[in-house]
Amino acid sequence: MSLLTNVMDHSLDDGYAEAAERKKADGSGGMPRTLRAKLGLAVGLVLAALVVTVGAAQARVAAPVVAKEREELVDRIEGETSAADKLEKSIDELRDDVNTRRREALEKSGDSDRSDLVGILSGAVEVHGPGVKLVVNDAKDVGTGGDGQPRGTSGFSDTGRVRDRDMQRVVNGLWESGAEAISINGQRLTALSAIRAAGDAILVDNRPLVPPYTVLAVGDGERLSSTFQDSADGLYLHALQENYGIRTAISVADDLELAAAPSVIVRTAQPITEKGTS
Repeated sequence: MSLLTNVMDHSLDDGYAEAAERKKADGSGGMPRTLRAKLGLAVGLVLAALVVTVGAAQARVAAPVVAKEREELVDRIEGETSAADKLEKSIDELRDDVNTRRREALEKSGDSDRSDLVGILSGAVEVHGPGVKLVVNDAKDVGTGGDGQPRGTSGFSDTGRVRDRDMQRVVNGLWESGAEAISINGQRLTALSAIRAAGDAILVDNRPLVPPYTVLAVGDGERLSSTFQDSADGLYLHALQENYGIRTAISVADDLELAAAPSVIVRTAQPITEKGTS
């Protein structure tokens, strides 16, 4: 206790206190008293003020340049966005023209029904009709599951999040249950579609989606709903809801509208044959 009392009563070391008293006695402390010292202090203050003034002036001069560059960048972004919108509109017009020409050609050959069926199954044309609407969302508490146990690690930091493999099973289950066309958050699925993960995000055809994930499936609504819920994939989804808090809701819809897929082009690779070989 005596040590703590001494530290509190003598917060300044005795040696420092003695040095301060000595400087005060011989007049070496405080403001400079000689003309040379005063001139040195004045010169230092002037230099400091000059540096601050020059810095402020440069910032003021550079401000219009930065604002102009920002404005040019904004204009460039708006111009590129407008160009992309025009290209997308042109693609839609060309797709409609191709579909019209194909339909006309098949009508002449008397096989228009087959053309419509192929277009629906391939995702090349818009479709509408009865079906089911399935909404899958992350758990409210994405840190742990319903029983507090982790679901393992596969690139997702939170155990209550919907993963790419979950959506794969949902989509495959709907196809097997009789769905004729499926979309996720407006993204039409085709035979070329891929559902993958990038970090915590789910990608459909390399386009990131955000929860909740709204799955629209065209087909016989009542039958599609019951068949899917009784299937292995439907039971898997129910287990996710019960054990990990993932939220799901399925309902039958009288009329759903699904947009056409952006692209259904099949690209294949061919081996290069060397000259002189058979």
